[in-house]
Amino acid sequence: MKDPLEPVLNFTPYKEKKGEEYMNEAQVVHFQGILNDWKKQLMEEVDRTLDHMQDDAGNFPDPNDRASQESEFTLELRTRDRERKLIKKIDEALVALESDDYGYCESCGVEIGVRRLEARPTATLCIDCKVLDEIREKQQG
Repeated sequence: MKDPLEPVLNFTPYKEKKGEEYMNEAQVVHFQGILNDWKKQLMEEVDRTLDHMQDDAGNFPDPNDRASQESEFTLELRTRDRERKLIKKIDEALVALESDDYGYCESCGVEIGVRRLEARPTATLCIDCKVLDEIREKQQG
């Protein structure tokens, strides 16, 4: 099953030109589009969940039916909470785009790279720092 927090983004991958400056205006526009589309998708999902929960909330006389509905709602709310946190990361990425900090590793300062950012638009670490971070996390248990 697909992770609901993975973006379902339909975009044309950015074609880098030889010698082009990293995070130039065209790249900034490209990533603004990706981030805004992703945020819009997540917000629409929040609206669908609210409608679904309001429409389906009922008093079931059977305790098993009621328990099933509550379990379903709990799972949906947990997913929406994860999406809320992701929307916050998307907003932070949009702010970073505006302040020319987007696309650079917050640990070492190197370029994260266009392809990595297309795969994970909210990435804040280059691949090397991310690997080191995951190793540290694994060692700490």
